[in-house]
Amino acid sequence: MNFLSHFYFDQNQDNSNLIIGTILPDLVKNAHKAWNFYPQKNEAIFAGNQTQEAILFGWKRHLQVDLIFHSSSFFEEKTQQLKHLLLPILQNSPVRPSFLAHIGIELLLDCLLIEHHKIDINSFYENLEKADPIELENFLVKCGMDDKALFFKFFNGFKSSRYLFSYQKLENISYALQRICMRLWEHPFNEKTVSELTLRLEIYKKKLEVDFMAIFEEIENRLT
Repeated sequence: MNFLSHFYFDQNQDNSNLIIGTILPDLVKNAHKAWNFYPQKNEAIFAGNQTQEAILFGWKRHLQVDLIFHSSSFFEEKTQQLKHLLLPILQNSPVRPSFLAHIGIELLLDCLLIEHHKIDINSFYENLEKADPIELENFLVKCGMDDKALFFKFFNGFKSSRYLFSYQKLENISYALQRICMRLWEHPFNEKTVSELTLRLEIYKKKLEVDFMAIFEEIENRLT
């Protein structure tokens, strides 16, 4: 799931450090795709520090949410549907249709949460600002991060750009998908394909909108 979908499950928490933990795995991977940290395998090093324990709790929630989501029949069904819708416009593209459908579903879910007023984006960013930057840095150092400056350059830009507000428009989701694909393929789409992608996302969004909350309810019921 994407940032806002992860936020959905803990948006009523009054602990900003926990909330930043729920999106931290994705922040880390976006800052540097080669970073792989496993703090949940060495929980003892965070014990006794309430702030770092809250970040760790959020991190573990993120992993649990993703595990439930990616193993669900909802995810399998919806990604297959979107994949078949996208296949005709990807014939001359190096992008794997399954990859694009996977990320596309996640961004569309964020879009629908916004559109149906299921989350407050301002609250999301307010929590990021309130989180303790010193303890966040200490947490990441304990995880083995070797370039704090790189991470915080990305993180500060992520906060200041407020780019998740742009998900209210489907053309911006197409642009975001193009940027994600550019990390893996040098020339993923031409401009015509981007326009066609927006049209197909619009078609599928209407279909997904009918029962999109079912996956959030399923995850919520299964979270421990």
